[in-house]
Amino acid sequence: MTSPSAAPTLIAPSSAAVAADGRARTYEVRTFGCQMNVHDSERLSGSLESAGYVRADAGAEADVIVINTCAVRDNAAGKLYGTLGHLKSRKDKHEGMQIAVGGCMAQMDKDAVQTKAPWVDVVFGTHNMGSLPSLLERARHNGDAELEILESLEVFPSTLPTKRDSVYSGWVSISVGCNNTCTFCIVPHLRGKEKDRRPGDILNEIRLLADDGAIEVTLLGQNVNSYGVEFGDRQAFGKLLRAAGEIPGIERIRFTSPHPAAFTDDVIDAMAETSAVMPQLHMPLQSGSDRILKAMRRSYRSERFLGILDRVRAQMPHAAISTDIIVGFPGETDEDFEDTLRVVEQARFASAFTFQYSIREGTPAATMPDQVPKAVVQERYKRLAALQDRISLEENQKQVGREVQVMISAGEGKKDAATHRLTGRAEDNRLVHVELPAGSAVPRPGDIVTATITHAAPFHLLADSPDGAPLQIRRTRAGDAWDRTQAESCGVPAPASTGASVTADGRRAVGLGIPTLRVGP
Repeated sequence: MTSPSAAPTLIAPSSAAVAADGRARTYEVRTFGCQMNVHDSERLSGSLESAGYVRADAGAEADVIVINTCAVRDNAAGKLYGTLGHLKSRKDKHEGMQIAVGGCMAQMDKDAVQTKAPWVDVVFGTHNMGSLPSLLERARHNGDAELEILESLEVFPSTLPTKRDSVYSGWVSISVGCNNTCTFCIVPHLRGKEKDRRPGDILNEIRLLADDGAIEVTLLGQNVNSYGVEFGDRQAFGKLLRAAGEIPGIERIRFTSPHPAAFTDDVIDAMAETSAVMPQLHMPLQSGSDRILKAMRRSYRSERFLGILDRVRAQMPHAAISTDIIVGFPGETDEDFEDTLRVVEQARFASAFTFQYSIREGTPAATMPDQVPKAVVQERYKRLAALQDRISLEENQKQVGREVQVMISAGEGKKDAATHRLTGRAEDNRLVHVELPAGSAVPRPGDIVTATITHAAPFHLLADSPDGAPLQIRRTRAGDAWDRTQAESCGVPAPASTGASVTADGRRAVGLGIPTLRVGP
């Protein structure tokens, strides 16, 4: 099988992006699912804007609505078709509105989407996101729905134009697909075998992000630490972390998600020895029962998992470790569940995403015997959640009195205005609400605030100022980039810092997210 193309994907202007009255048609992308889907949606937005569409204002009804779907949970279909049912009434009243459905659910259901929701104009899959503008144009021209689902990846999504949601932090995909065969997971069927991007392409994308003002990057892959297997270097991920840490301007590097079976000591060494790699690790446990892990085809056991945590903490004592856990996998007994509780107690996770097992058609687990009754699953889920909430609180209480570096973010603190606080992430990715004392300078998203933790809750930390002293703020290139985007959104010209992607007339360009010619050292 040929490798996907890494050449730039150019999106031509589309006649369908222009309304009958000559204005640019507007779009909205709605994202269901994981970080990979969020990043894919940035590519969809970039492709649409390259074709001539403009993002709809918040609260305004868009001419084109794109739903980027997830298929991991059993309620994914209900969520999709419920949303499509709601949109039908809006489409009936909005002349020329188009609805497109893409992502994992579209890849799985294929023509079933149009059978169940015939008012959908375009259905596309996980392997052809760049086709969206042309599919919208064909559907509009022909007055008929367009369906295009490819069975394998032809171009890396990272070659598509990108409209990033954040200027101070960015996602960077290092691979697509997955070679594992977990019995509960539909992802390998929908996204295909793992395909690794070239290290040089990844590092150049990170440099482009830094040039645009980003100081934080998160490396994405279904199993990031298996990166390099495709081209024969099992230590490639550790090398990639070290190389990314040398890129000027990048201060924070994160990654998600690694697989415990492929987690090697060279990666731990790279994490500890690369100052830009943050003291944080998200690594899925899924179950603490070795018997259930075997049934899940998770090629590690609880002892190995806990050993990895011990080695990480030996080199990074303040690392915050989070995980994913499934409750009620087929055949899970009370003893198996007690094993999970025991491992969770030993692991001392800072946080955990816990899920009640749900049947996913097309996976081996869907037809396994001894499906656990829903009432039993729910009772176990509540017990696990209560245990993890207690541990999260206890671990967060250990942070009280610590001085932390908080990168201020936009939109994470829903009550900030009412509580006179700003919200951001500490280096270990814990959510911190920082008090804004009267008269203090106000940091921008992307700026760094030095704060002392004063209070802990299970899901957040507070950093209040007992004496009302002004905040200690380090203004960053990322904050400067935020200022530019705010000025540009208001139509106010703003000078750009060196290397920023700004057009000659002062507008921010849609980034391709791919290597470009770099002149000079």
